[in-house]
Amino acid sequence: MKRHHLQILALSLAILGIGLALYKALALHFPISPDVASPIWNAEAQVRFVAQNRSTQVSLFIPRSTENSAVMDESFVSRGFGLTTESSAGNRHATWSIRKAIGQHTLYYRAVVRQLDTGKFVVSSKSPELTPTTLAGSELAAAEGIVSEIKAQSADLDSLVAELSKRLNRSPADDNVATLLGKRPSSEKRVKAAVEILTVGQIPARAVHGVRLVEEGRNVPIEHWVEVYQDKSWRAFSLDPSVPEITAEYLPWWRGSEPIAGLKDGSKLNVALSVSRHEESAVDSAVEGSRIASPMLLQFSLFSLPIATQSVYKILLLVPIGALLLVLIRNVVGIETFGTFMPVLIALAFRETQLIWGVTLFVFLIALGLLVRFYLEHLKLLLVPRLAAVLTVVVLMMMAVSILTHRLDIERGLSVALFPMIIITMTIERMSIVWEELGAYDAIKRGLGSLVSAILVYLVFSLHYLQHLLFVFPELLLVVLALTLLMGRYKGYRLMELYRFRELAKE
Repeated sequence: MKRHHLQILALSLAILGIGLALYKALALHFPISPDVASPIWNAEAQVRFVAQNRSTQVSLFIPRSTENSAVMDESFVSRGFGLTTESSAGNRHATWSIRKAIGQHTLYYRAVVRQLDTGKFVVSSKSPELTPTTLAGSELAAAEGIVSEIKAQSADLDSLVAELSKRLNRSPADDNVATLLGKRPSSEKRVKAAVEILTVGQIPARAVHGVRLVEEGRNVPIEHWVEVYQDKSWRAFSLDPSVPEITAEYLPWWRGSEPIAGLKDGSKLNVALSVSRHEESAVDSAVEGSRIASPMLLQFSLFSLPIATQSVYKILLLVPIGALLLVLIRNVVGIETFGTFMPVLIALAFRETQLIWGVTLFVFLIALGLLVRFYLEHLKLLLVPRLAAVLTVVVLMMMAVSILTHRLDIERGLSVALFPMIIITMTIERMSIVWEELGAYDAIKRGLGSLVSAILVYLVFSLHYLQHLLFVFPELLLVVLALTLLMGRYKGYRLMELYRFRELAKE
């Protein structure tokens, strides 16, 4: 067990990191690619009516968020009217009121809708109380006759609803169906009749009315379907033969047999629904969806932080990747560098200066710093005062470069201030010591190794896909940690050593 402790630890970290990332990608729909767009819909209800010079009250059913859609960014346009919103019986409704109004008025409700799933429409709920049917007389007898027939010809809920839909859409309709639908059948009447029939059969059901988020336009038709309670959830069924099933593209607006809007002390009430489609980042869509599907996970994620702090972590999360790359460069390839993580910090500075200017400024500062350091050697200073003097000179050089490039209208030179001055100072100190002890060749070789490593790390940092992946799935750093731990046990030959002793391999 002790022998394989490191391997088991690394494997556990990798499985945990990959598992969390897959859960967010597959269950919460966080995008793996940074350029994926997700559709959002602007839904609007326009309410028109004529007031009769007295106190007026208008009520409108408005949609609510479900497991399949998130209703966000609601707004109400109602000049001069008071507004209240409340929820009751599974619905939300807005009520506008005014003490005195006359003439035609137009009120608006607007919201942004994000689709959260593409599967079947299922709404979790507590077990409902079965409401008594409102049918009586011949209508009740017709419903009872239909119930007995479809139960005899079905085996489960799906086949029962399918048989009911077939009966309601048959042409010409039989006597029982005609009694319930009347002379002018419509989809709304069929849904209402289906709910009454299922209620007579002691099956909890309710009518649902909404819009289909597929085609955009004004005055979109209101779609009607049935929800039936089974296994602690409401399942949606279409009674339209042309619609095989109700999916997440259907937005429920309200439930029940009441009309979408009501008007008190007014006339000519008219409601028009409109939808329009737009695109947004799939990350934003997944974040909003997670507020409903997994709010606890979102509260403890980077997306809960302020925007400014998120920007900082978009950079910090790259540092472990740079460190892993540096482990490979040093322990596997065998390139020598000054300092353990100096190339990583220099690569971060290159992100702001850009590569060509960054390399130029880095070489310039190191070269001038070495000249100053060799001069200070003749003064026989102690270590700490010498480092302080080199640091001061480095700051003065950075300031001089910034002023000079600004005067020459070379704005990129101002980014020299982003170089980590402490790291530059320590690099100059260590490079001068190696120069004195091992010679110029070794000092320049390690300096070039540091520069090449910084360039490679910068190129990795510049991968937009990698930045997106680490910020959206920071748990992947557990995989980076696992690889780093495994690299800590690497005892094989380095690539540079294989090249160095290539002549021995020929013998």
